[in-house]
Amino acid sequence: MDVIHKIGRRKTAVARVYLAAGTGKITVNKKDMTDYFSTGTLQYKVNQPLVMTNNDGNFDITVNVYGGGITGQAEAIRLALSRAMCEVDAENRLILKPEGLLTRDPRMVERKKFGQKKARKKFQFSKR
Repeated sequence: MDVIHKIGRRKTAVARVYLAAGTGKITVNKKDMTDYFSTGTLQYKVNQPLVMTNNDGNFDITVNVYGGGITGQAEAIRLALSRAMCEVDAENRLILKPEGLLTRDPRMVERKKFGQKKARKKFQFSKR
């Protein structure tokens, strides 16, 4: 099997996933996945496409991810892995599509407006 390369994005995070036949080792930015993603929730998000398609332990996965926060990075990796699973076997698309794992989440951070505290929040009005 050749190496499969896919890209996933979420907010400002970009993940490049390289999938090769192997023993199930996941490396994120040259660290073990359990070291990079300390919480079980984030580890679950990363493993979700592999578990749903019964491919956990079949591939060695190398991930380069940058930008955004830790949750955005985990969800970017999940999208890239879902796309890679579809390339491995077209049947996997029927499993992943109804769960929404092949859809890129379009929500982005709204810009801060001038004269306001944040995007929507206003400065407090005081009557003295």
